[in-house]
Amino acid sequence: MKKIGLSVLFLSLFLPAQVSAVEVAPRISDREIIEKLSRLEEGQKNIDKRFDALQAEMNARFENVDRRFDDLRSEMNARFKAVDDCFQAMDSRFEALDKRIDDLRWDLHLYISISIVILGFVIRMQWQMNKRQAHMEEALETQKDEMKFLKSLIEKLVQPKGVL
Repeated sequence: MKKIGLSVLFLSLFLPAQVSAVEVAPRISDREIIEKLSRLEEGQKNIDKRFDALQAEMNARFENVDRRFDDLRSEMNARFKAVDDCFQAMDSRFEALDKRIDDLRWDLHLYISISIVILGFVIRMQWQMNKRQAHMEEALETQKDEMKFLKSLIEKLVQPKGVL
């Protein structure tokens, strides 16, 4: 029961407020409607003209930006080409350097090989000389011993001078 009473009270308070919020619009004649429509059409045409002008300006700006990008792209391609040329020049220099290093390596190997052969000959000659020297020393030692023996023999065979 309380709910129904509250509902009725609520409707009675707010229903007239809703009705009073609606205003009656003044009557507009057909002529005023046509004039307002023609003004709206003119405004729409002006807006279209401005939009077309803005669109043309935007297209010009985009073309300028595209032109700048094309210029930047061509500059970048030119710089990349210059860098590629530098790398190719460096490659040719490195190839020449590699060839020089290979030649130097061959020269070094040849020098080392010849040095080893010469060192081998010198060591062989030194060994042979040492062998001959040892053989000569042995022969001289033998001769020395023989000379001592002969000297002692001669001394024994020869009479002393004062004895005869």
